[in-house]
Amino acid sequence: MNLPLPLAAAIYPAALLVTLVLAAYCTPRRWWRQLNLRAIAVTLGGTLLFAQLFSHWLLPAHAASGDSGTARQSGAAAGSTAMAQPFIVHHDLNLRYAAGVQATRMRTIPAGALVTPTGPRQGDWWQISACSGGQCSTGWVSSLWLRRSEETAGQTHEH
Repeated sequence: MNLPLPLAAAIYPAALLVTLVLAAYCTPRRWWRQLNLRAIAVTLGGTLLFAQLFSHWLLPAHAASGDSGTARQSGAAAGSTAMAQPFIVHHDLNLRYAAGVQATRMRTIPAGALVTPTGPRQGDWWQISACSGGQCSTGWVSSLWLRRSEETAGQTHEH
């Protein structure tokens, strides 16, 4: 995640505070009378869990504010240089008008076609530009079906 430093620095204290408040209300008082491994594990585990939840909760709002490098990419750090790199469609892929399987399908992009991310992302859903069969379109696809060209070197696509 590429959250700005002030936002990232605020997440962990907030997560610690939420963890301590919940621990005070949800666990027996005797657990907290003396520092022990259980108290440390609850505090650290809760803080890390809530920090992850807060990060994912803040991520869509931060992405909408113009940071194009916040989405996860397998095997590489997200960034503006990765956004311009074309990807190869792994299997026939539905191009949709909006992110999500419930969105209306625009057309199907055949396996082996090259597509280029345009920037906006919502979780595993990426907005891409695709040209195949003489037709160019911009729409949303599931990034799970995209591969970098170096990932597919030496592989054949089966239909």
